[in-house]
Amino acid sequence: MNNRDVYQDPLVSRYTDKEMQNIFSDNFKFKTWRKCWIALAEAQFELGLKQVTKEMIDELKKASEEEIDYKIAEEKEKEIRHDVMSHVYEFGLHCPKAKGIIHLGATSQFVGDNTDLIQIKEGLKIIKKGLINTISSLANFADKYKGLATLGYTHSQPAQPTTIGKRATLYIYDLLMDLNQIEFVESILKARGEKGTVGTQASYMELFNGDYEKTKQLDLLISKKLGFKDSFSVSGQTYTRKFDTILAKALSGIGESASKFSADLRLMSTFKIMEEPFEENQTGSSAMAYKRNPMRCERMTSLCRKLISLPIDFSNTHANQWFERTLDDSAIRRIIIPQLFLLTNAVLKLYQNISEGMTVFEAQIKKHLREELPFMATESILMELVKRGKDRQEMHQIIKEHSFEATKTVKFEGKQNDLFERLLNDKRLLLDKEFLDNLIEKPERFAGAAEIQTKEFLEKEVKPVLDRYSDLVGKSDSKVRV
Repeated sequence: MNNRDVYQDPLVSRYTDKEMQNIFSDNFKFKTWRKCWIALAEAQFELGLKQVTKEMIDELKKASEEEIDYKIAEEKEKEIRHDVMSHVYEFGLHCPKAKGIIHLGATSQFVGDNTDLIQIKEGLKIIKKGLINTISSLANFADKYKGLATLGYTHSQPAQPTTIGKRATLYIYDLLMDLNQIEFVESILKARGEKGTVGTQASYMELFNGDYEKTKQLDLLISKKLGFKDSFSVSGQTYTRKFDTILAKALSGIGESASKFSADLRLMSTFKIMEEPFEENQTGSSAMAYKRNPMRCERMTSLCRKLISLPIDFSNTHANQWFERTLDDSAIRRIIIPQLFLLTNAVLKLYQNISEGMTVFEAQIKKHLREELPFMATESILMELVKRGKDRQEMHQIIKEHSFEATKTVKFEGKQNDLFERLLNDKRLLLDKEFLDNLIEKPERFAGAAEIQTKEFLEKEVKPVLDRYSDLVGKSDSKVRV
């Protein structure tokens, strides 16, 4: 049997980075278990536990460099039905002198939870890198097109103009909020440390003859050896699964932001005003040769849909942890924690890739503006007529009547918007063609402060973030499988 004979997760085979895949691999997991056992033994030795010697620790460290014999571990697990103890056994075969003190005083969640938290810590680094680079590419795009007027839409109907760059700031702002959530998760991320079977550290109180200070020092020492500043102050057998729900909501928020962007770009490609990258030899449709389907955005929408749905699984897991712990969190977390990170990685790879290569069709943008600008200009026309001494309410009624008739012409007859022609021909208004032409010659006049807002936002809110994370900019791979 080869890989083609069994199911392959497309998150691994199609969509994600090897770097992220590695974090949730068997080798990373079980080698980290070995690191946890070494950290435990070192901390016990440093605190004077006589059962642990320097010679044992040296043997553990040397043995940890050897490859894991998965066949032995799997055979042992079939026999004893316990994954942690099967790997304790396998590790012990490499270090016969130290095997008796491996996992001393620990419960399974010592290696399980601490390894999960290390994986989460490393995974967040990759997520943050992708997030920063997506923000960076969108910021460059927003700056380039900050003054290019385009129709705004409310209720998916043409509204006042905005600019292409200003619209991009909306996507950036969402991502800045997502970054804020990731930073919060990092601020509360700690090791589980070593809390014992039900969180009371009873086994270590026994080993240290009731010395609580040494027991506390053991917990802190282990946490620091595993790369954390501290550990969760209290726990049951596991760290609280509430942390997992907070993590899931933060990462799923990236899915929300990315889905909003991809939906907008799909709509813009329908209007032919903007488009995602399209390769020179890319095929859009197997049947319709002319098609340029927004397949990357559609893929991103699809992945986001799954990512957005994940927090409920984490919430239900947390809500159903009885007392100090039950094992019904185990199987589902094996599935959904890797999924959470792989999905977020896949989404950000697509988001960065798309935002780096978007095409803007200025001629189409101007065409759409010309079709709708006469309606957008009616407020300016009304103000001008009032300046000339006309009655505001009377002029409003006249303009409204002509606007409705012009709309009928466009919708029912398929003709061009003739509102200006109608207004010019109405002797009650006494408007001149030069005045009306000047109104729409520079459509950006109807975009308010869009360009200024964009410049201000990029300078005051985006630049400080990119400066703070300058070491990450340009360090994220955005290549995707088309």
